[in-house]
Amino acid sequence: MPGDLDEALDRLVRDIPDWPSPGVTFRDVTPLLADPAGLRLTVEGLAALGREIAGGDIDKVVGIEARGFIFGTPVAVALGAGFVPARKAGKLPAPTYAVDYDLEYGSATVEIHRDAIAPGDRVLVVDDVLATGGTLAAVDDLLARAGAKSAANVVVLEIGALGGRARLDPDRFGTLRTY
Repeated sequence: MPGDLDEALDRLVRDIPDWPSPGVTFRDVTPLLADPAGLRLTVEGLAALGREIAGGDIDKVVGIEARGFIFGTPVAVALGAGFVPARKAGKLPAPTYAVDYDLEYGSATVEIHRDAIAPGDRVLVVDDVLATGGTLAAVDDLLARAGAKSAANVVVLEIGALGGRARLDPDRFGTLRTY
């Protein structure tokens, strides 16, 4: 499967130069999402990587808004785990845990419902791309506040030059592809 997954990522992740601003190359996963075989390989790869890094069972998968929802939900099904969305501030209707964090261009808040994670839950955090690492680090902090254990963080793509990996526990992080 790794060879097939590598081929699928090479073929289906589209580079968009100078978007959203000059000098930035955007890694577009929408062709990957549209391809049934590529999507299946990616979900299987994320589930296997998360299971390997976590070294045991996963109780919940947290997907980060918005593309983390797309990848995280089928990963949760593959692992026999529940799914929890990590949302931007003000998007969840019930009481939440919230964490503020800094971005390179400002700040943001990420939230999860208080009743979505139980103390002691082993959680796999899934997102599409690791850039500066702020959002993943914030979700790890959020899980700690909820009394859960962030067992692993996995992403489809990592933009290595942005150094986001340095903000995370290297023993609990994995990516399917680094650019």
